[in-house]
Amino acid sequence: MTVGIAVTLVILALLVAALVSSKVGADTAMVSALTLLIAVGAIDAKTAIAGFADSAVLMIAALFVVATGLSETGAIQMISEKLLGKPKSLRTALVRLMVPVAALSAFMNNTPIVAMYLPVIDDWCRKLRLSPSRLMMPLSFAAILGGACTLIGTSTNIAVNGLYVEYFNAHQADLIAMGLSLPSTTKQFWWVGVVGAPAAVIGIVMIVFSARWLLPERRPPEADTDEARRFTVEIMVEPGCPLIGRNIEQAGLRQLPGLFLSEIERDGDLIPAVAPEEVLHEGDRLIFVGVVESVVDLLKIKGLKPATDQIEKVEADRRNRTIVEAVVSHNSPLVRRTVRESQFRTKYNAAIIAVHRGGVRIQKKIGDIVLLPGDTLLLSTHAGFVPAFRNSDHFYLVSSIDNTRDVRHERAWLSMGIMGALVVLLTVPIPGYTVEPVGAGLLAAVAMVLTRCCTGTVARSSINWQVLIVIASAIGVGRAMDQTGTAQWIAHSIFSLVGPLGPHAALAGLFISTTVFAQLVTNKAAAVLMFPITMAVAADMGVSPEPFVITLMLASACSFLSPVGFVTNLMVYGPGGYRFTDYIRLGLPLTIMVLILTLLIAPAVFPFSPPAPGAIPAPVPAISP
Repeated sequence: MTVGIAVTLVILALLVAALVSSKVGADTAMVSALTLLIAVGAIDAKTAIAGFADSAVLMIAALFVVATGLSETGAIQMISEKLLGKPKSLRTALVRLMVPVAALSAFMNNTPIVAMYLPVIDDWCRKLRLSPSRLMMPLSFAAILGGACTLIGTSTNIAVNGLYVEYFNAHQADLIAMGLSLPSTTKQFWWVGVVGAPAAVIGIVMIVFSARWLLPERRPPEADTDEARRFTVEIMVEPGCPLIGRNIEQAGLRQLPGLFLSEIERDGDLIPAVAPEEVLHEGDRLIFVGVVESVVDLLKIKGLKPATDQIEKVEADRRNRTIVEAVVSHNSPLVRRTVRESQFRTKYNAAIIAVHRGGVRIQKKIGDIVLLPGDTLLLSTHAGFVPAFRNSDHFYLVSSIDNTRDVRHERAWLSMGIMGALVVLLTVPIPGYTVEPVGAGLLAAVAMVLTRCCTGTVARSSINWQVLIVIASAIGVGRAMDQTGTAQWIAHSIFSLVGPLGPHAALAGLFISTTVFAQLVTNKAAAVLMFPITMAVAADMGVSPEPFVITLMLASACSFLSPVGFVTNLMVYGPGGYRFTDYIRLGLPLTIMVLILTLLIAPAVFPFSPPAPGAIPAPVPAISP
C-alpha cells in the first residue's frame, strides 16, 4: 500500500462517517472530501472539478427544468390521474407506483423517469396523507430494478457491454477456443435481463410487503386537524370544464385533504349536504371550506375558477400572478367597510378569493363581506404585492404561498409533447444521426422555456443544486480513487481472498466489491474500474467471462445501499427527508436478493464452460478501459 492509497482511504472513511452521522449535509461532506483530496495531491484540481461539467450532471439539471414545465402546465396532474389513480392503502400505492416505473425504466434512462415522477409523488403524498419517505425511495429502487432488465435500462449496462465487446475482439482467438462467440445484438440487449427481470419482480414484491416497517416516516404527512385555519371559497364551473358530467367522487373533489364541499348553488337554488353522486353542471357555484393548500390545489384544476370577476381585472402578467395571505390590521382603512366599498382591487391591484374569520363561516358573497381586524384574506395578485405591502400598517402580516402560479392548462399537451420527443430521442435510434443524451435533455429544457411552458425564472429556481453538487463531487472522488490506485488495491485485496475458492466464490467477490465501490464512487465508475480486474480473474481461472460480465452488470446497476451509489437515490434523498442509514435498511435485503439470484442464474444460463483439452488459453491480461 502506497502513501497515496493510505491517505485516500482515510479521507473516504471520514466521508462515509460524515454521511452516516447525518450531522453534515451530503453536499457539504462530498465537497469537503473532494477538497481534502485536492489538498493532499491525490488528484489535481482540474480533474477534480471536471465532474461539475460532466454530461450526467448537465442532463439532470435539464431534467429538473423539463419536470417543471410539466408541472407548470398541469401535465403532472394529468399524468398522475392516469397512472396513479386513487389507491386506498400504502401497498396499493406502492404497486401502482413501482410497476409502471420499473417497466418504463427497462426501455429508457431511469433518471428522467424519476425526475418526472418527483413532483407527482410529492403532490400524491399530500393528497393521500402519506409521508414522502414511504414512496420516494421505492420510486428510485423501482427505477433501478427496471433498469437492470435490458441493455439500455441504465448507462452502466451499456458501458460494461461495450467494454466486453472490445475485450472479445482483442482476445478473439482464445475466447473462440473456449467455445464462446461474440454475443449477437439481440443477446446483448436481453442477456442482463435473465437475472434482472426476476430480480425486478421479486424486488417489487419485497418492497411492497416490507416498506411499512423498513421505511420510517422521516417527514410526517400533513395533518388535517380541526385547528387548521380554514377558508370559505366559492368556485365557478366554467363552460368547457372537463369535470362537467362527472359526479363529485369521479371529479376528485373529495380527495383533497382538509377540503369540504359544503354546498352547491345552481340556477338560484342551493344544494346542501352534497352527496358524492351529485353530478356537476356548467355554471355551478361550488362552496368549499378548507385549508389554504387544498384551496390552491382546487384553483389548479382545469375549468374551475374563483367565482369573482375581479381576478381578470388585476393588472399583472398571468405568468407572474401568485396567491398571497394578508391579515387585516386594526389601523387598516378596510375595517368596517365591505370589500366592494373599499375598492380593494383598485387600491391594491389584488382580488380577494376567500376570507377566514376565526373559524366562523361568512354567509355572504366576497363583495358584500364587511372586513374586520384579524380577518385573513386569500388574494390573487402580482408578484410584487408582498414586498410592496410587507411593512404597510394596513396589514399585520403579508406572506406568499409557494407554488401558486397560474397553471397554463392550454400548454399541457405541448409540454407532454416535448417530454415525449425527449423519450423518443433517448430510446429510438435515428439513422445517420447520433443523439447525445445530454444534448437531447438540454434541447427539451430549452423548448420548455421558449414555448412558455415555464419561465426562465421558474426554470432556474426549479434546479436542485444540492443534488448536482453531490453528484459532481462524487465523480471527482471516484477519479481520485482511480488515479491513486485505491480502487484497484481494494479490488485486488478482495479477489485475492475469494479467487482460490472457485468461480462461484469469485462471482460473489466481484458482486460484493462492485457494490462497495458503487457506494463510494457511483455505480458507473465502479463498473468501469472493476471490468479489467474481472476479466483478469476469469482468465486466470480459465473460465468463461460471460457470467462475470452479467454479475458486473447486476452489481453495478442494482445499487441500493447509499444515496451516492446511484443518481436516482440522490434525487430522492432530500425530497424524502432520508438519513444515510435508511438506504441500508431497505437496500441491504434487496442487495442480498440480487446477489443470490445472480449466483444461481448467471452460471446456469451462461456456464463457466471449461475449455476442451489442449485448448486451455493462457491467462489473458485485462485491457484498460
